[in-house]
Amino acid sequence: MTKDQKAEGIKIVDIVDKSLLIVDDDNPLRDRLARAMEKKGFTVQQAESVKKGIDSARNTPPAFAVIDLRLGDGNGLEVVKEIRKIKKDSRIIMLTGYGNIPTAVAAVKAGAIDYIPKPADADDVENALLALPNSQATPPQNPMSADRVKWEHIHRVFELCNRNVSETARRLKMHRRTLQRILSKRSPK
Repeated sequence: MTKDQKAEGIKIVDIVDKSLLIVDDDNPLRDRLARAMEKKGFTVQQAESVKKGIDSARNTPPAFAVIDLRLGDGNGLEVVKEIRKIKKDSRIIMLTGYGNIPTAVAAVKAGAIDYIPKPADADDVENALLALPNSQATPPQNPMSADRVKWEHIHRVFELCNRNVSETARRLKMHRRTLQRILSKRSPK
């Protein structure tokens, strides 16, 4: 989003209902994003599962929501659909580490206004939540390098496999020793 578009777009200070629901089972990411969004002026609620996300949305329907696609107890699209039933004008962003075209289409059909791959920073999330309804998304100013995206994906799968190298290598379809070399290196820029 250019500076001109942001100046013409929605500003959080102009919005009465600043409630934001963040639903993600990745606790460190959710906590970090929640703190950053609170600093930006949102009133944040957090949930780590589909059930807790739906309960939270029913108790206090959010004006904004950031929802992970894959959660421990199901699909984040269930939360999107529930929020849409309760509060039709809620602005919802899908967040996922497993981005592909079919899930992006499903997210938009369910009522999400944007689809952001993990790891997303708070500025990207804020820009998506406050974007003008018919504006086109602009490319990020400092996108991650392909090496960094690969490194992030490998480490996410490694964490999801409870730091089991053999299981991670099997799921990524790579040799265990190759994976060990990658895991021993620092993250690329």
